[in-house]
Amino acid sequence: MELATKLRTIPDFPRAGIQFVDITPLLQDPEAFREAFDQVVTWARTLHFDLVVAPEARGFLLGAPLALSLGKGFIPVRKPGKLPHRVERGAYQLEYGEAMLEIHQDAVRPGQRVLVVDDLLATGGTVLATADLVARLGGETVGFGFLVELTALAGRAALGEVPVFSVLEVG
Repeated sequence: MELATKLRTIPDFPRAGIQFVDITPLLQDPEAFREAFDQVVTWARTLHFDLVVAPEARGFLLGAPLALSLGKGFIPVRKPGKLPHRVERGAYQLEYGEAMLEIHQDAVRPGQRVLVVDDLLATGGTVLATADLVARLGGETVGFGFLVELTALAGRAALGEVPVFSVLEVG
């Protein structure tokens, strides 16, 4: 199946000049979603980790079922004010602005190995902020997984030596 045909580009969203890559058509097609998901699962099985961590909101679409499939815990990273317990907070840059993320302070124990997943890799800001939160709690990020990577934005280079996997690479 040609998974790239299941993506669509929305011009000028969320602001002028941004070409937003929408994964909704991929998610709507159960065969395409299963194929993409299975590729992430196959890759994730090559890593040794304890938890799957994913940023809000589209990261949850991949992270929660991945954790369940692999028998791992799932940790949500959310926008400010959405988590009910004590949090660790971190700011980061988006390709179109600044944002903040939070994680529960007891979500990751020192020494735990973490796989960070999200729907899309652009500049890497969101997942780097997520990995920074994990590190502040004493965890180690051992991999980054994505459905889509926007190669023109060079986010992979920002992620350093940690293994990165993307189902689809879009120029």
